[in-house]
Amino acid sequence: MIEHPHEVVTKAIVRLVQVPGVAKKAALITLDNGFDHTKPNSFGPAGLASLDAAITAASEADPAFIAVTGKPYIFCVGADITGIPYLTSREQAIELGELGHRVFARLKNSTIPTFAFINGAALGGGLEVALHCHYRTVSGGAAALGLPEVAIGLVPGWGGSQLLPNLIGVPGAAQVILQNPLTQKVLRPKQALELGVADQLFEPADFLERSLEWAAGVVGGDVTVERPEIDRDMWEGVLFFAKQQLDEKLHGAVPSANAALSLLALAKDASFEDGTAAETEALADLIMGDESRASLYAFDLVQRRAKRPVGVPDKSLARKVTKVGVVGAGLMASQLALLFARRLQVPVVLTDLDQTRVDKGVQYVHDQIDKLVAKRRLDEGTAARLRGLVSGSVDKSVFADADFVIEAVFENLDLKKQIWAELEKIVTPEAILATNTSSLSVTEMAADLEHPSRVVGFHFFNPVAVLPLLEIIKGEQTDDATLATAFAVGKELKKSSVLVKDAPAFVVNRLLTRVTSEIFQAIDAGTPLDVVNEAMDPLGLPMRPIALLQLVGPAVAYHVGETLHRAFPDRFAESANLKKIVDAGLPVMVDDEINPEVAALVAGGSAPLTSDQVRQKALDALAEEIRIMLDEGVVAEAQDIDLCMILGAGYPFHLGGVTPYLDRSGTSERVTGKRFLPRGVASLPA
Repeated sequence: MIEHPHEVVTKAIVRLVQVPGVAKKAALITLDNGFDHTKPNSFGPAGLASLDAAITAASEADPAFIAVTGKPYIFCVGADITGIPYLTSREQAIELGELGHRVFARLKNSTIPTFAFINGAALGGGLEVALHCHYRTVSGGAAALGLPEVAIGLVPGWGGSQLLPNLIGVPGAAQVILQNPLTQKVLRPKQALELGVADQLFEPADFLERSLEWAAGVVGGDVTVERPEIDRDMWEGVLFFAKQQLDEKLHGAVPSANAALSLLALAKDASFEDGTAAETEALADLIMGDESRASLYAFDLVQRRAKRPVGVPDKSLARKVTKVGVVGAGLMASQLALLFARRLQVPVVLTDLDQTRVDKGVQYVHDQIDKLVAKRRLDEGTAARLRGLVSGSVDKSVFADADFVIEAVFENLDLKKQIWAELEKIVTPEAILATNTSSLSVTEMAADLEHPSRVVGFHFFNPVAVLPLLEIIKGEQTDDATLATAFAVGKELKKSSVLVKDAPAFVVNRLLTRVTSEIFQAIDAGTPLDVVNEAMDPLGLPMRPIALLQLVGPAVAYHVGETLHRAFPDRFAESANLKKIVDAGLPVMVDDEINPEVAALVAGGSAPLTSDQVRQKALDALAEEIRIMLDEGVVAEAQDIDLCMILGAGYPFHLGGVTPYLDRSGTSERVTGKRFLPRGVASLPA
C-alpha cells in the first residue's frame, strides 16, 4: 500500500453548471488543495483517490460534458514528488504508476465528452491529466506548461510519453519531453496552442466562461476541432536525430533521457495499454535509482534552499537602496547596470576612465533594452523609463548620493583597493561597497578603509542575465546591516544568493579551478587534449573541460589559478602549458573542435594518463577540496556547495550537484574518510 503521511491533498470538487446551448448541466471538477497559488495543486495517492471519486460523481450525474480545471493561477503541477522518498520498494513505485494511469484513463475512455480547462500552470502529471481529456482550452495567463520529468531523473509516467506524440507528432513531443526539460524551458500558452497541445486559447479575464461556452459548442456540434494527421514516416528519423543530440550533449549519462527516448519510440505503434505499462516499468526503475533521488535532492535545493539562504542576518537590518553606482563600463559592468535598473527600478550610473568607454557602456544597456522590446519582453513605456534610469560619467562624484556601489573592474587587488579608497571620500558613511571579484580577498580589499564593515563580495556569474547564482561574500569586518542589505538586493535582482566566507575564489571558481588544475597536470604529463576533454563525459556535465576553458578564457583561468596557487600551493599547481596557451593568445576551440595549433603547442610529457584516470583524479580532487572547504566553514553545509555548482556552473540535477555523486561512487569515503550527506539523502535509503 502506498502512503504519503505528509501529503497536502488536492481535492477534486464537483459542481454542476448550467451552460447555454446544451440541455443538460455540465460537471465541472475543480482541483484545489485549499492553499493559494504559492502552494500549487499536486497529485499524491489521496489526491488521485479524490479525482477518482469526482469522476465517478460527475459521470453519475449524466452531464452534457465533464470538465477539469484548477484553482486560481494553478491547474496542477503534477505528482507530489515529496512523497517519493516514502517509496521504498519497486512494487510501491509500480503501484503509484498504475494508480495514476487507472484514474486518468477514465477521462480518456469516458463516453461522456471530457474537457480540460487549463487555467494556470500545468506541469508533469497536471498536463498529463489534461492530455487524457478529449479536448483542451488554455488560459493566456497560464504561467507554464510542460512535461519536465526528465530534468528530475524521471519520465512522464502517467501517459504523457504515449499521448503527446500521437496528439502533436513526435518532433513537438521530443521538444516538450526531452529538449525543454534539459534546457530548463517550458511552454507558454501561445506555444501550447501552436503545437496543438491545446485546442483553443482564451484570455484570463473570462477564461472559464468562454471555455464552458466553447465546450458547449463542441458538444452541440457548432464547433469543430480539427487536428492535423500525424506524420509517422519521419518518426524514427526524428528520434535518431534526438539521440544523436543527447549523446553529444549528455554522452549517455542521464538515464531518464534515454528512457524517455525509448518510450517515444514505443508510442509509434504500441497500443496505449502496452505503452503505458512500459511507462510504469520505466518510472519504477528510475524512482528506485540513485539518479532520480539525486535529481529530487537538487530540485529541492533550487526550489527551497535557494529561497531561504542559510546564515542571513535579520532582513529588518537591510538599508533602502534608491540609487546604484557601477564602477566600470565594460561588458560585465554594463550587464550589471541593466540588471540593477530592470529589477530595482532606481537610477543607475556607470563611471569609467574616459567618456568613450562610458558612452559605450550606456549604449550597450540601451541596445539590450531595445532587444527586449523587439522580443516583446518589455513594452515601450517601460523601456523608455529604464533608458532614463541609466546614465554615465567620468566623474566619480556622481556616487555621492548612491546607496549601493559595485565595482566590476579588472581582477587586480591594488586597483580595487585604490578605487575603494577614492570612493570612500565621496559616498555617504552608510553606502554599501560591493565588489564583483571572482577570486580576490574581500577582507584585504577593505583593510585600509575607514569603514571596512560596509564592504561585501557580490560575485555574479557570466552571463549575468542568465545564471541565477550570486555568491555573497562576508569579509572579516562586514557587518550585519551590510550583509542584510546585500541579500535583500540579491532577492530583488531575482538571484539565488549563498552566503560564502571570504576564502580564495569562494566556491564555484575554487572547485572549477581545482578540476582545471588536475586537467592541466594530466596535460603537462603528456595526456592528449582530446583525452582530457572527453574524460568527464560519463558525468554528463554541461561542458567539456576545454570548451569550458574557452568560455572562461585561458587568461582568466590562469589568473584565478595563480591566486589559488599562492593560497594553496600543495593542491593548485601552476601549469607551464596553460601559461603557453595564454602567451600564444590562441583560441583553444575552433568551430567546436580543439584548435590543432594549441594541441601541438602543449604536446609532450612522458607519463600520459587514460581518460578514466584523468576523471578519477579530478573527482578525488573535488572530494578533497570540498571536505577542506566545509572544514574551513566556507559555506554552512554540503548542500550549499551543491546549490552553487548547480546554479553557477550548470552541474546537472542527476548528479545532485556534486556531493551526492561523490558519495554514491564511493569517492568521498575513499578520499576523505566519510560521506558528505547522510545515507538516504539524495540516494536510496541504506
